[in-house]
Amino acid sequence: MIRTLFVANRGEIARRVIRTARRMGIDTTVGYADPDAGAPFVREADRAVPLGGSTGAQTYLDSAKLLAAARRTGADAVHPGYGFLSENAAFATAVGEAGLTWVGPSPSAIAAMGDKLTALETMAAAGVPTLPRAAAGADVVEAARTVGYPLIVKASAGGGGKGMRIVTSEDDLTEAVTAARRESAGAFGDDTVFLERFVPGGRHIEVQILGDAHGTVRHLHERECSIQRRHQKIVEECPSPFVDPDLRAAMCAAAVAAGQAVGYQGAGTVEFIVGADGSYHFLEMNTRLQVEHPVTELVTGVDLVRQQLLVAQGDPLELPARVPLRGHAVEVRLYAEDHDFLPQTGTIVEWAEPDGVRVDSGVERGSVVGPHFDPMLAKVIAHGPTRGEAVRRLERALRRLRVHGVATNRDLLVAILAHEAFLAGDTTTDFLDTHRPARVATPSADQLRAAALSAALADRERHLAGLPDGRAIPRSLPAGYRNNRSQGQVTGYRHRDTELTTSLWTGRDGTVVAEVDGRELRARVHGWAPPLLDVEIDGVRDVRSVVADGDRVWVADRDHEVELVVLPRFPGREAQVVPGGLTAPMHGLVSALEVAQGDRVREGQTIVVIEAMKMEHRLTAPADGVVERVLTAPGATVATDEVLAVLVPVGDA
Repeated sequence: MIRTLFVANRGEIARRVIRTARRMGIDTTVGYADPDAGAPFVREADRAVPLGGSTGAQTYLDSAKLLAAARRTGADAVHPGYGFLSENAAFATAVGEAGLTWVGPSPSAIAAMGDKLTALETMAAAGVPTLPRAAAGADVVEAARTVGYPLIVKASAGGGGKGMRIVTSEDDLTEAVTAARRESAGAFGDDTVFLERFVPGGRHIEVQILGDAHGTVRHLHERECSIQRRHQKIVEECPSPFVDPDLRAAMCAAAVAAGQAVGYQGAGTVEFIVGADGSYHFLEMNTRLQVEHPVTELVTGVDLVRQQLLVAQGDPLELPARVPLRGHAVEVRLYAEDHDFLPQTGTIVEWAEPDGVRVDSGVERGSVVGPHFDPMLAKVIAHGPTRGEAVRRLERALRRLRVHGVATNRDLLVAILAHEAFLAGDTTTDFLDTHRPARVATPSADQLRAAALSAALADRERHLAGLPDGRAIPRSLPAGYRNNRSQGQVTGYRHRDTELTTSLWTGRDGTVVAEVDGRELRARVHGWAPPLLDVEIDGVRDVRSVVADGDRVWVADRDHEVELVVLPRFPGREAQVVPGGLTAPMHGLVSALEVAQGDRVREGQTIVVIEAMKMEHRLTAPADGVVERVLTAPGATVATDEVLAVLVPVGDA
């Protein structure tokens, strides 16, 4: 029996594994890198070992450190979570050689499925449909012609959308292969890539399987994970709105055959690309737990982590021959990123999870989101008897989730869930490009005024509460009281490009008369329990969350959120903008510098490549010009908005 489990991972998946282990009476231990010293998963484990390593992600790839920490804490088993070393056959072997139980499939199964080319050959031999493919060898152009366009360049050792590039013509092939190799090497330590036919407008549908040491392989139906950005899933659901009973039976049978072909034990996922005509082809097999596993758990009632632990102990699966489906579940991934999908860093100044849904998170109030790890903050999952109800519950919960301090993709997720195409089940892999849901919510003028007024009222209450005893303003004469309205309490705010001014006057009865952006409003504060403001505005009473951090203020009612910046009363000199400066859009590492001072560049040419959270972003020339200055170098760490190079137009050089 497993008595003490070492979780060789971090964040929300470490917390997820710890929860199930605790319910099974198993102690848990973890190792942690320096940036994670204050993380929730470190506190929640029974024991934790500092691993050192300020670089973060590389620490969790150091198998020797992890195994030493496992032995030091008396662990007798290792759960790898997902990502990092979860699909590393050498690590699985090392765990066994150290006398510990590996919670996962055999090293041979990991190796067979970990190399995507080998996996494709294995599946084809087992009779599972596959797409045309070819290794990206010396003559990559000829290989591409064999596969046919459009095609996708894939990292053979990859996953999570890293090392992937879609290519529609021969002109873009060489650059795509080069970029995919570099990104794959950085993410997986292996730059092997291959080419595979790309299916435009297809659906990404996967089947959850479980296998044990007694020869049993079962499926737990399918999940649809088609809505993606940067080839990474952001919305997942179970079951798929597209799959009918016949297609479900065929795909699930193929997935079970895939598991049997490699003697699979533990939890795994067989992924397919499905065409509009219902044809399906094997993409890859993930020999680990998937990020989206909660939707399967909610519709089947099966705890997948529990099944993993039972199988690792040598016990049979606790599953019937056919696992029934119960209702529908939808999951979204909340990322710290801007509307261009670029990772963002910062400190979370407010984190409040909504009721009525499952939230698997790795952060809390005060967590620092750095550049070292994947930018996913949490998964929010809703379950209901029907797809429509599950979607409504999830949309409502997302609107009421409070996360302030870093930019997130929450607005995009809400827009997707509310989109008529999504509600109709039109969830193909090109969903974002085809339907273009709003990436950022735009508040109405009334919502902006109400937010600014709420911010001003909360600020007034905050100052009142902070006065020393004996100096408090008598409640008979409320703060802001004026005998006349010659001058009220004035505060200026900015929301993106819009500026608003609030002027407050308070009468003896506590009613506030306000002028906001030229419109008169009447308000009354019924209660202030930070960060919640119970306020009535023009006859409508609501409880709003008002959180301030420096000059930033976030105001949220039950369905909307507005971020404001307090304008200084005495504006100082504005920051100088470097003419022609090419600035970093995010905190990251310069992985490539492709120009030198004095070089002529054309519009769209790559200047600098920045890597953050193992994803690349290419900065390109906005127009033809000359590189006047280079202010960075490969390997340099850069901050958001830092000037990396200065370009001047050709005529000015």
